[in-house]
Amino acid sequence: MPASTKSTAVPASGRLEQSVLTEDASFLLARANALALAAGNEALAEHGLKVRSYAVLALAVEETRPSQRELAEFLRLDPSQVVSLVDDLQRRGLVAREPDPTDRRANVVVATEAGRALHERAREAAQSAQRRLHAALSAAQSEQLAELLRLLAFPG
Repeated sequence: MPASTKSTAVPASGRLEQSVLTEDASFLLARANALALAAGNEALAEHGLKVRSYAVLALAVEETRPSQRELAEFLRLDPSQVVSLVDDLQRRGLVAREPDPTDRRANVVVATEAGRALHERAREAAQSAQRRLHAALSAAQSEQLAELLRLLAFPG
């Protein structure tokens, strides 16, 4: 395009930042979530993980020994999605299903040694992505944001 006819208009994303939606907390949460998922998935890709599979692995690393049903409820995912995530992690030797000692009909998901090692590396990548995403916030604001999100995520 010749320089004389080049558009000087503000890109659509810049113009839309003046939208009434930017006053809507639910929209802002959804947009921030989309940005966080994209940053997290990019950071975790080198470890062969995405945010959802990382979340399952992170919970499996803890000593809580969650069942697949508990994972689905906590992560707000359909149980079939959790089965697929656990299947993939198990195929890769990162988690194992073990009988739940309190319910013979259920299995719990636990991390293997390989899963624990990968989690440590992936955790650093995820935290680095979060720091980049929160770069515009002070440490106190970032802590306050986390506290406010906890209140919304776990009411009562």
